[in-house]
Amino acid sequence: MKHVLVVQLARFGDLVQTKRLILSLCARPDTQVHLCLDSSLEPLARLVYPKVVTHPLAAHGTGLATAGPEALFTAMLNGNRRAFAGLTAQRFEAVYNLNRSPLNLALASLFDPGQVRGYAWRHGQPLQGPWPELAMRWSGQRRLGINLVDFWGHFTTSPVPPETVNPLAMPGGGGVGVVLAGRESRRSLPPEVLARIAAAAYEHTGRGRLLLLGSKAEIPAAKAVLRALPGRLTDKVTDLSGQTDWAGLVDALSGMDRVLTPDTGTMHLAAHLGVPVTAFFLSSAWCFETGPYGQGHTVHQAVLDCLPCLESRPCHLEHLCLTPFADPGFVRFLVTGKSEHAPKDILSLRAGFDVLGQTYASVAGEDADREQRLRFRAFLSRHLGLPDAEKGVPDTGLAERFYQERDWFVQKKQLISNNRKSLDFF
Repeated sequence: MKHVLVVQLARFGDLVQTKRLILSLCARPDTQVHLCLDSSLEPLARLVYPKVVTHPLAAHGTGLATAGPEALFTAMLNGNRRAFAGLTAQRFEAVYNLNRSPLNLALASLFDPGQVRGYAWRHGQPLQGPWPELAMRWSGQRRLGINLVDFWGHFTTSPVPPETVNPLAMPGGGGVGVVLAGRESRRSLPPEVLARIAAAAYEHTGRGRLLLLGSKAEIPAAKAVLRALPGRLTDKVTDLSGQTDWAGLVDALSGMDRVLTPDTGTMHLAAHLGVPVTAFFLSSAWCFETGPYGQGHTVHQAVLDCLPCLESRPCHLEHLCLTPFADPGFVRFLVTGKSEHAPKDILSLRAGFDVLGQTYASVAGEDADREQRLRFRAFLSRHLGLPDAEKGVPDTGLAERFYQERDWFVQKKQLISNNRKSLDFF
């Protein structure tokens, strides 16, 4: 039995978005996949990845913050020391380290750099493989980026087909779920706007419950949405904010007709379960990077020139990207689906696939970046050697922009080695 380790120390949504990579590794014969993650997410990982061996550690300090800084540090240090010892005791054929945080790099230092795919540590220096290094070069062109599920999926040379990652999203008869907010407040719709959209979506569906979903932090938002909803819907609403553990959230989402959500971990969990998602992307959220994965989902993306922005910088435009969602015509557009009813600065898209992975096709609004994005995706497909990627004329302009001279030396060295295993380090 071969053992491989995936190190995913980021948060809820990132854990679910690791699915294509994990499924690809699980598909290998005679291979056991291990997953190192924050302990607060282990119960969720057991639900999403039941065949994976989990190795929890304290990455975020979730649940310990109230203990004070000294107790927090001691608990993390002692717990992580035991976790590190358990990892080093297991002989891994390969370690897929997906992020470049200090803790990720500390974990990478436990293993031979030749074992580590992604972000490694050699002689006191951080290293990164060619695939994440190439991603750093395109990171300044966020409108061209690829879905994070596919980025991590292509850390291995043989990812499973994108259409096998999540089930085709289909209504289940349970009603409409409303995710109240995400971690970044600027990505979320105001309660009064969300209430108008939720009421229209529920009445269009006409069955089941209207579920309000969120953590304890979203309880005030839930109360504001309840106040803004039409009185005729009061007896249809179930407020679950702050009331669900991971299993409860999975149970609440399962069988819903649709989930309305900003860019959140719950959005990715709904897609994992095959629940149709209607997502609202604005501010720093860009659907071509982190949109819902699979078929049967719809995204409404704000497309002002200033987007996607950085949450760490103040907005000097008074959150102008909220304007199209607050436009009364947006609700009309959601109900009719007619492109002529779509407000200005909204790009509405339906999810689909190409050879590289998840993509989105415009059904309303102007996708000004479409042609450039298609060229970029073709460039990446050729870079990865994907089927049919050699068709057509290579885009030499993109090659000149994203390749560096040392890349050719690395490629030559790999070809000389003629060892397929040495290529599986993206």
